[in-house]
Amino acid sequence: MSFWWFWTQPPVVEEALDEDLPKIADIHAASFAHAWNVGELARMKAQQGTLFLVARRSSPYGSRTPLGFLILRIAADEAEVITIAVAPRQRGRGIGKKLMEAGLFRLYGERCSHLFLEVDATNETALLLYRDLGFREVGQRKGYYGKPDGGGDGTALVMRIDLR
Repeated sequence: MSFWWFWTQPPVVEEALDEDLPKIADIHAASFAHAWNVGELARMKAQQGTLFLVARRSSPYGSRTPLGFLILRIAADEAEVITIAVAPRQRGRGIGKKLMEAGLFRLYGERCSHLFLEVDATNETALLLYRDLGFREVGQRKGYYGKPDGGGDGTALVMRIDLR
């Protein structure tokens, strides 16, 4: 018996639940040198104007494991990407794009005019995604990212997309 349809179901994006925070912390730790723990994520999630989105594979067996997540903060008519990450084994499958598209859709509904983000200037995969979505570079922050391995200068590109 083949279950090919199970593995081809697209992920669904929805608001993260408190019980997702341990897996979100694991994904963050696998993606960044300075990871946030469950307590830090819970405090951030409780802040007004913060939106936590999670991508998960819909499963007839009830599996709800997060595959990736996006954290946005809304202030007045602007928003910023706090962080986005996809589980290492799930990368390259369009999950990051699906998260960003869902976030942009939500921000448009919140009447946000602009979305900002910072991205490591050496992160070619992320830069391709953001440019494909319509972000453009509006500035640089030299030394923004500490480079423990000594690679690169840690420059962050500040990018923006206009929603209105």
